[in-house]
Amino acid sequence: MNIVDRRLNPGGKSLSNRQRFLRRAKTLVQRAVREGSGERRISDIDQSGEVTIPADGVREPRFHRGPTEGIQDHVLPGNKRFIAGDTIERESGGGGGGSSPGDAGEGEDDFRFVLTREEFLDLFLEDLELPDLSKRKLATLEAKGFRRAGYSANGSPVNLAVLRTMRNALSRRIAMRRPKKPELLDLEQEIRRLEQEGAPDELLAPHRKELALLQQRSRRIPYVDPVDLRYRRLEPVSRPIAQAVMFCLMDVSGSMTEHMKDLAKRFYMLLYVFLTRRYENVEIVFIRHTHEAKEVDEEAFFHSAETGGTVVSSALREMQRIAMERFPTQDWNIYAAQASDGDNSPEDNSACASLLKDEILPICQYFAYLEVGAEETRMPAGFIGRRTTLWQTYKPFGDEGTVAMRRVTDRREIYPVFRELFRRDGADAEGAAG
Repeated sequence: MNIVDRRLNPGGKSLSNRQRFLRRAKTLVQRAVREGSGERRISDIDQSGEVTIPADGVREPRFHRGPTEGIQDHVLPGNKRFIAGDTIERESGGGGGGSSPGDAGEGEDDFRFVLTREEFLDLFLEDLELPDLSKRKLATLEAKGFRRAGYSANGSPVNLAVLRTMRNALSRRIAMRRPKKPELLDLEQEIRRLEQEGAPDELLAPHRKELALLQQRSRRIPYVDPVDLRYRRLEPVSRPIAQAVMFCLMDVSGSMTEHMKDLAKRFYMLLYVFLTRRYENVEIVFIRHTHEAKEVDEEAFFHSAETGGTVVSSALREMQRIAMERFPTQDWNIYAAQASDGDNSPEDNSACASLLKDEILPICQYFAYLEVGAEETRMPAGFIGRRTTLWQTYKPFGDEGTVAMRRVTDRREIYPVFRELFRRDGADAEGAAG
């Protein structure tokens, strides 16, 4: 989304202050989009909608005189207490900017406006990216693009190169000695001067003949001729692009409540919108697991009601099998995002650790683990909640920096956590600089 301010800079306000105001306004819109996404339904996460920002956020600061400060003149009609020259005591109270008791119930509504789907997604997904994309071999697929390839004598009007066309026209007019407009004006003025002085026709005839020849030559040599036209030429080029696959592993066992599944689905919906919006060649593999795992399509992943026991290693084995069969590591950037409530069969934890260490992490460039919990499990500040068995299993890999681990218990936490997991390097520094 681009905020364009076409107002002229008024007196006392610099361009840098105006730009700072625009950056602040865009930041407020971004914050409203991110906060509002927590209230949306899963199916509406990528739709347009209305956002609200405080009215004070779109008002530029300005200096003004305080109503109770300085020396002021007043006209008091019908006054019975004072005469000219009397001093009026200042009213008690704070300085400028304070509100009177009568203003206590007044205020301004928040500023509301509607963003289109494209504007919403641009703000929603700004400064996010897949970590370390393209570290592996580039894909054999090639993206088609265009690049400048000089000029041509014919083409589409939208590609007309105005500067090159005018340069050619000027060169042609000089080479063909096309009369310049000042020359014609000077000759016309000379003829008028002689006519006003009453010069004989014998003296005017040569000047009139020369003017007629110059005008005729000017008409024969146009200012811009079709031969001068030049068009920017674009030629198609192919460039190699990186291809990636994202494995989405979701626990749908009986221990996952509807609240936990909703949190997981919101996370994966954000991930799905992010990948399909930002990347052209990213495959998404959906894997649901209970005591057994299987690959499903998008519809079944988000809406199937299947449930059962919990064996997390089944999802890791299914991911390993699919990666070996369809996504060779020399050609693909492999990523994984897993969501679970953290409960797992005790005898399965060692298998999960072994699979993660020996099979998954060696081929995976980034592994994100999201643990979802019930709202009542949220702990007050300063208290450490119970760590689940799966969290304790993954914790050593998280300490090594190979697995990113986060925990959420409320849907308002989904977007901040998602942004932490897929934030572009340096995004925070850019935001602080803005």
